[in-house]
Amino acid sequence: MATTTLLLPTPFKPQNPNPKLPITLSYSHPRFTCSYVTAQSQSAKERLLALISDQDRGLRTQTDPAKRAAIVEAIDAMADLGAGTVTTGDSLSGTWRLLWTTEKEQLFIIEKAPLFGTRAGDVLQVIDVKQKTLNNVITFPPDGVFFVRSGIEIASPQRVNFRFTSAVLRGKDWEIPLPPFGQGWFDTVYLDRDLRVAKDIRGDYLVVDRASYSWKE
Repeated sequence: MATTTLLLPTPFKPQNPNPKLPITLSYSHPRFTCSYVTAQSQSAKERLLALISDQDRGLRTQTDPAKRAAIVEAIDAMADLGAGTVTTGDSLSGTWRLLWTTEKEQLFIIEKAPLFGTRAGDVLQVIDVKQKTLNNVITFPPDGVFFVRSGIEIASPQRVNFRFTSAVLRGKDWEIPLPPFGQGWFDTVYLDRDLRVAKDIRGDYLVVDRASYSWKE
């Protein structure tokens, strides 16, 4: 009669505290320990942050295809680490500050702000999962701000649908309301306590960190 040999990962430890119950087999694989995953995540994160550190939030990347390709490759590595995780829970809520993006509209406003006698400050994404709201915010210190309000719906473990509801351009003593102008979705492909990486319906990328303050209207 032919025999079959069962090869199990090590260490292998049979556990049977009650001989009347079936034996329980347990093992751990050294390749998938928490320390390995943490080290891999940290390395990929440090590589991404290093690549975008001198890119002026994405302005310089627009004329450097090689740099963009390297950054997208690093983002894909982060997405691999985030695969299968839930990134649309309460930890998504917060005030997120732009580090790098390919979104042309945001980059245009950041670049052209000096033409209007001002400069772009922090560019933010303010999300409240429970309240189902999202504000995209561009600040113009000391008193100016442009923000777009959106309603959101959780579509999947990593996808959020959004619909713009209104927009406001505000100065120190004045405010101009603007009409809403679109809808779409974004996937948060990686999320930890202080970094979020996203890709949206148009194929644009977003890298943000958790701001040290909470933005309020």
